[in-house]
Amino acid sequence: MSTARQRAERPAAGERPDYEVVVIGAGFGGIGMGVELRKAGIHNFLIVDKNSDIGGTWHANTYPGVAVDIPSVYYSFSYEPPKQWSRMFAPGAEVKAYADQVVDAYGLRSRIRLNTTVVGGEWDEQRQLWRGRTDTGEEVTSRFVVGAVGGLEVPKLPEIEGIDKFAGKVVHTAKWDHDYDYRGKRIAVIGTGATALQLIPELADIASRLTVFQRRPIWVVPKADFPIPELAKNIMVNVGPLRRAIRAAVTLGIDFGISGVGVFHSYIPGIVQLAQRGGGALYKAQLPGNAELAARLTPDYAPGCKRPSVSNRYLQTFTEEHVELVTEPIQKITKTGVVTADGQLRKIDVLVCATGFRVMEKGYTPPYPLIGRDGLELGEFWDRERYQAYQGVSVPKFPNLFLITGPYGFAAGSYLAMIECTSRHAARAIKEANRRGATAVEIKQEPHDAYFRKCRKRGAQTMWLSEACADSNTYYVNYQGDPAPIRPSTHVEMWWGNKHFPFSHYSFTTRPATLATPVERKSVGAR
Repeated sequence: MSTARQRAERPAAGERPDYEVVVIGAGFGGIGMGVELRKAGIHNFLIVDKNSDIGGTWHANTYPGVAVDIPSVYYSFSYEPPKQWSRMFAPGAEVKAYADQVVDAYGLRSRIRLNTTVVGGEWDEQRQLWRGRTDTGEEVTSRFVVGAVGGLEVPKLPEIEGIDKFAGKVVHTAKWDHDYDYRGKRIAVIGTGATALQLIPELADIASRLTVFQRRPIWVVPKADFPIPELAKNIMVNVGPLRRAIRAAVTLGIDFGISGVGVFHSYIPGIVQLAQRGGGALYKAQLPGNAELAARLTPDYAPGCKRPSVSNRYLQTFTEEHVELVTEPIQKITKTGVVTADGQLRKIDVLVCATGFRVMEKGYTPPYPLIGRDGLELGEFWDRERYQAYQGVSVPKFPNLFLITGPYGFAAGSYLAMIECTSRHAARAIKEANRRGATAVEIKQEPHDAYFRKCRKRGAQTMWLSEACADSNTYYVNYQGDPAPIRPSTHVEMWWGNKHFPFSHYSFTTRPATLATPVERKSVGAR
């Protein structure tokens, strides 16, 4: 690592990168990438993260009730069974512990540098390397860069008049303040998404009064959650074939139940309408004698438009006397409370913002400038030309850059399943570049464009862009009106495309040998 002055004093010829690979992000994306690099025989890499600990969203999100919303067996890497998960839907602390388990099992701890924020990066064409900048003014050079910053990274605060004037406590779910005493307080929650449905029942247990401001209701199905017996846990850990078979069955179920319907709903006439009617009947059954409440909580968009959510307590929470569901739009926030469009002021002590994240928005994805060939900045390119990446991993004019959660990369289901696919893609390309002695590997324009056209064509026919999801405000559709956060395919197709892409889709170029070999560093992150 070096300062700007030291860079200016370097001779142009013979400069070698500090690391072969720099991975940005130490959440599961960066961890999974580190594992794949180890498997590929690549050990001179550095994983950097702005946080004080690993885990990404599972380090940041510690609000009461946080847990996975798909079966635990699918929210894990196929090659590393969780050893400590106690429930069918693992709580957040156990997921964080699993991140530590993987890091230690694959010897990644020495390769991670925390409390380091990347503020930008630029491709050096002459030397065939990336120059990354940190918030301390340091420069880190590497032959390859892998962006492993997740989609649920930058919290989104509500843009409501007066929120900065509220005299009480304001907290976003991604930055939960555990030092504050919420017990006995008048608490208001803005948002009714996948996070809110986990948090709201927990807050109802301790609040003197809980007010939930609902802009759009959410579909919720019963949560088949239960403790995992010790014997079953041991079998899952030690009997690999059985665990893989169970995981495959869950994968296929989610593939056809969520991804398949979302992508191929037009081939199953009436399936969306049937699901919507069935969902409405389920809400009424769970709230007997509360038809009016059930109607207010029932979405008018189809199930599957947003990430499916599970809970056994969410709907029933609104039947408690001290819990109020407010569907009137918020007009403003005052020093003492929230004013709705009907002019009513509800006084509160705590304002909880369960308002999600900035997913594939300009300036936030990526959350730092990346400049490739010809001065092209990735965020500006995506803003101008729409979000796009081959297999969700590679973009033309950005050689030696790979993405873990890129546009059209995630087949709706498990993020960890996607991470396995995209990280293996990146490691496979890097390993092949090394085998050929290439100093640059770049996706060719034609196969990239063919993949983008396919995604755009399929995306236009998905349920997420249909009338059934018109009022869902789903993060599956970005500000450009594209379902770019989602790969319009099944998990099986995602797995196959990343595992078997032909090397002919990439160009491999070589510079002089003096520039080709990274130096094994003995500083922070070196083994």
